[in-house]
Amino acid sequence: MRIYTIASESVGTRSMATYIETKDTKIIIDPGVDLAKKRYGLPPHPIEKNRKEEHWKEILRRMNKSEIAIITHYHYDHFNPFRNIEAYSGKLLLIKNPIENINRSQKGRAKEFLSRVKKYAEEMIYADNREFFVGNTRILFSKPVFHGKDSALGYVIEVLIDDGDERFIFTSDVQGPVSEDQLNFILENEPNIVYLDGPITYIYHNENEAKNYLDRSFRNILRILSLESLELLIIDHHFLRDLNWSKIESNYLNVELRKKVMTVAEFTGKPIELLEARRIELWRNEKRLNTNFLKST
Repeated sequence: MRIYTIASESVGTRSMATYIETKDTKIIIDPGVDLAKKRYGLPPHPIEKNRKEEHWKEILRRMNKSEIAIITHYHYDHFNPFRNIEAYSGKLLLIKNPIENINRSQKGRAKEFLSRVKKYAEEMIYADNREFFVGNTRILFSKPVFHGKDSALGYVIEVLIDDGDERFIFTSDVQGPVSEDQLNFILENEPNIVYLDGPITYIYHNENEAKNYLDRSFRNILRILSLESLELLIIDHHFLRDLNWSKIESNYLNVELRKKVMTVAEFTGKPIELLEARRIELWRNEKRLNTNFLKST
């Protein structure tokens, strides 16, 4: 199995887009990329916008090679209902049920997307809690689990890709994991590699609430790391929206455990660039450059 993590917060955009190749098929998971409309009260910096376009081009390149497209839920950093819908041409779509276990906003987005994509896709199947085989490659989906700690943001489906040699789990937006349902899908399937959406830390203003949430998340992360089968845990997405992610991680994981943990940037051999988390710095540098330019002229 070959795993290509295309875009994520550690390389500058909001995304978990991932491309998988097995001997039997080629799969793209959550082919979307987005930017926070506001962070620290600031809009996206031009560097972020350029990075988003770079990542979208790479997503399209990988989509064109794919035979199967998986959509785990309907947030814009996980799918794009507006651009390049023709990229789904001839593909099997395995998608989160757009009617059940879904909140109002995602239901509307899903309806709009499916009305457009149906004339391009070869077939669309609701994948929640189902299993599929392509040759010797098994694709297993969890039942719908919380997007985060409760149902406020809706539900997602986790994905196992098993080619007989390796087992890879893509958790989607579990933001932790914080619930037993989210965790159990991982533990029961004994993966070799897990791509985990780590805890969301940047929006908690209550110190006790934040600590309780982090404690619970990292207790579960430790349970994942205790799996005998596990070789690598990739943690990214919500967790890498926090400039202090590494310090937080080191507070919970010892040096030995951290050897089994990587960000997407580290997994792909790229520098860690937390563009969203550094948005104040980016705009400050922009202002400084403009001021220096005016002085020089």
